[in-house]
Amino acid sequence: MAIAEQPAAPSALARPLTTRLARLVPLSAEETAALEAMQATRRPVARSADIVRAGRNYDGVFVLIEGAAMRYRVLRDGRRQVLNIALPGDLVGFPSCFFDAALFSITALTEAAVSWVPFHHLFALFRQHPRLAAILFCTFSYEAAMYAERLIDVGRRSARERVAHFLLELLTRLQAIGQAGERSFRMPLTQELIGDALGLSVPHVNRTLRRLREEELVTVDGQNVAITDIDGLTAVADFETGYLSRFRIGELLV
Repeated sequence: MAIAEQPAAPSALARPLTTRLARLVPLSAEETAALEAMQATRRPVARSADIVRAGRNYDGVFVLIEGAAMRYRVLRDGRRQVLNIALPGDLVGFPSCFFDAALFSITALTEAAVSWVPFHHLFALFRQHPRLAAILFCTFSYEAAMYAERLIDVGRRSARERVAHFLLELLTRLQAIGQAGERSFRMPLTQELIGDALGLSVPHVNRTLRRLREEELVTVDGQNVAITDIDGLTAVADFETGYLSRFRIGELLV
């Protein structure tokens, strides 16, 4: 990305990766400083601009500092499959950028900012901060778990269950970085994007959201999503937070 880098503002929201990891495991002062260095500069990204483009070669990854992005792949006939939504604190480009050419694209859904982390800086953590490197790479298990949930969506869940699970997952992830309320969040979720993420047509998404609204489970007003009945929606989705919650690695790396 040929974008000028700027010093990041010294606020908690400007260090979302630190915030995210600190909620999972205790971090030492040295580990916190190393994470701060990874997020010390930022590159602005315009809405709808590519952060990673499929087929291109990359020698590093990005930390999403602010905004939201979608990971996706477009088939030859133009059909799009959204793999996941990237949120602040995510390492953008995993696992796509680890290959000779990026496997899928990542595009900003909003005005966003990223911090560039070259591979040699990332891999140097194993020598300089081995515990932090282990923590960081273990967080990639969250990516794998979310992709598994998308596979379960397409393979077994009904449209109603898919949409309910997707909204609860976003709420949980945004709460973890302090960007959601107890039962509401703001996200540029078009019905087309939801459909591309869940393997549903736009009319099917529309009918499903209308049904959830009529059941007084969810309301969606533009970019504002409110889950009016958390327990009810959780029951519909059979949603469990285990794959998004604190993991055991902190107990092992002492």
